[in-house]
Amino acid sequence: QVQLAESGGGLVQAGGSLRLSCAASGSIFSVNAMGWYRQAPGKQRELVARIPTGGTINYADSVKGRFTISRDNAKNTVYLQMNNLKPEDTAVYYCNADITRLLLTTARVYNYWGQGTQVTVSS
Repeated sequence: QVQLAESGGGLVQAGGSLRLSCAASGSIFSVNAMGWYRQAPGKQRELVARIPTGGTINYADSVKGRFTISRDNAKNTVYLQMNNLKPEDTAVYYCNADITRLLLTTARVYNYWGQGTQVTVSS
């Protein structure tokens, strides 16, 4: 089994900062792309940022210049540094990862979600 454990959410005033972390653990051969999504009440889940093992990092237009995604491959961990937070950033933030697992002699890629962490930005 594979688990994604998120931490770092909380309550912050507008203009403040938070740093989210997500560590993947379990039966992992390799971790491929990792990312953060969010879902506000009454809205669909949306991409915030996604970082591949190599290549271009993607950000939602609404967070460009304020949020930074990074990863520590040795720790199978992805981070989201959120600066200049706005009330509209309030949502449950979910970690997502594409993880390769070895089943006998076959390598397969599975997509996993974390449980989510609440971020609340007060005005």
